[in-house]
Parts: sequence; structure tokens; C-alpha cells
Amino acid sequence: MVTHLPPAHDWPALEPGWVWLCGAGPGDPGLLTLHALNALRQADVVIYDALVEPAILDWAPQAERIHAGKRGGKPSPRQRDISLRLVELARAGKRVLRLKGGDPFVFGRGGEEAQTLISHGIPVRIVPGITAGIGGLAYAGIPVTHRDTNQSVTFVTGHDQTGETPGSLDWGAIARASGTIVIYMGMKHLARITAGLIEGGRDPGEPCAVVTDAATPRQRVLETRLGRMVDDVAESGLEPPAILCIGRVTLLRQVLDWQALAAGAAPRDLDPLGRRSASESA
Repeated sequence: MVTHLPPAHDWPALEPGWVWLCGAGPGDPGLLTLHALNALRQADVVIYDALVEPAILDWAPQAERIHAGKRGGKPSPRQRDISLRLVELARAGKRVLRLKGGDPFVFGRGGEEAQTLISHGIPVRIVPGITAGIGGLAYAGIPVTHRDTNQSVTFVTGHDQTGETPGSLDWGAIARASGTIVIYMGMKHLARITAGLIEGGRDPGEPCAVVTDAATPRQRVLETRLGRMVDDVAESGLEPPAILCIGRVTLLRQVLDWQALAAGAAPRDLDPLGRRSASESA
């Protein structure tokens, strides 16, 4: 029994030779799951990504820390080297925690790492985390779904293994398919992405938001329009990591910016969609 967690639950033990792949959430340490906290308190070694908030590592004072962050355009370890390092540490009898920003299975290469570990006979446990495309936007006051705006949401990565915009993506189909589009890692190819969506039929005047360093004290939010996003981002000086959200749902930030409200600001518009009667219906 792990004593730092409530005693009513049979908390799992991180055994020597095991690797747990855990999501650290979008930033705020309070968004860790209890299973992730449990792992941090037991690990001999934590291999963590660039997007893991440093304060989260303070939950593992006993562990060796190894940075294995991959950031576009910056020197980064190769994915195969990271995976094989996990194998090496597990075979050495370490209790290994692979800590990844957001959720390990949402654009986080967690599936690749788990597959490598299992193919080498290493036992694994997967601990989901809150992905930035949901939790990060929630911290910005943007719900990814809302009855008055969208009945679907599409999550897209802005680049593939080569660092380029995925050639397999049909931006026209994406533009037509979903009321809300959430794009991870899209800042590098922002011009190409916005042009593809507009060419695919999205309105250049559609509301959008860009959230950088989501769910951290450094969070910044830009509210813009699809056709102006490239220029507005350049003018604002915003830099990755960022989540892009395209859709009318972003208008709800005018009433749901809960962090601004907590600081004493008044809502900018109590009914930014002009649909109060619909949203208050049963």
C-alpha cells in the first residue's frame, strides 16, 4: 500500500523492471491523475518530455531525472534512442516512469514507445492524462463542444514525423467534417493550415483562438479570425507550444474566461452566441 494516497484504494505498485507511460496533463500540476502521482512517488527514474511542467517533477525527489524532450526546430533526441533507453533502464531493474505532456496516446508517441517496450519483453502500464486540446482550452475558457455550436470535434496534428504538414491530411474534408477543429503543433505551418481550411470551405471570418503555454502561469490567449490568424499571431509574438481552435465555440471565451472572472473582471458578453433561449433549454 502506498501511504501518500488515500488508503481506501488498492493503489498499484511500480515494480522494478516495469515502465509506466503516464500523461502529465497540459501544465498545471493539479491536473495530474492520482495514478500519475502514485508513479512519481515510486519511480527510480523519470524520463520526461519538454512540455512537462517542471514543478511536477518535484513530486519525485527520490528519482533520477532524464530530459528527453522533442521540440520542433530544436536539437532533440531521436525517438528510437528514447525508446531503447527505456528498455535499457527497465532491464537494469529500475522502476521507470516515462512522463509525457498531455496524454501519451494523443500525438505523444506513447503508442510507439509502448510497442517498442513490449516487443523487447518489458512490462508496461499506460496512465492516461488530460490532453491539451481539451484541458488547455478549458483553462482558456473554451469548451471544445457546446450544444449551440457543434456536435463534433476534430483533433489534428500540424506536423508529421518529418516536421512537415502531414501530406495525408485532406484539409477540405477536415474543413467540412467538423464544427470545431483543434490543431496541435500547428504554429510552424500556420499559413499552410489556414489556407488549406479556407480553400476547403471554412469562412475566413470564422472565430478562432490560439492558446500558448496552456494551463501554466505563462498562458496567453489570442482571439482572432481564421483569415487573420497568421498576421495576428505574427503581430502578437506568440510562440509554441500552442493549441489552435477553429470554430464558433471560441466565442464562448467572452463569457467563460473563468480565470479573468476570478481576478475580478466582468464577462465581456453573457450571450456571445446570441442563443440564450436555446442554451437554457432542457
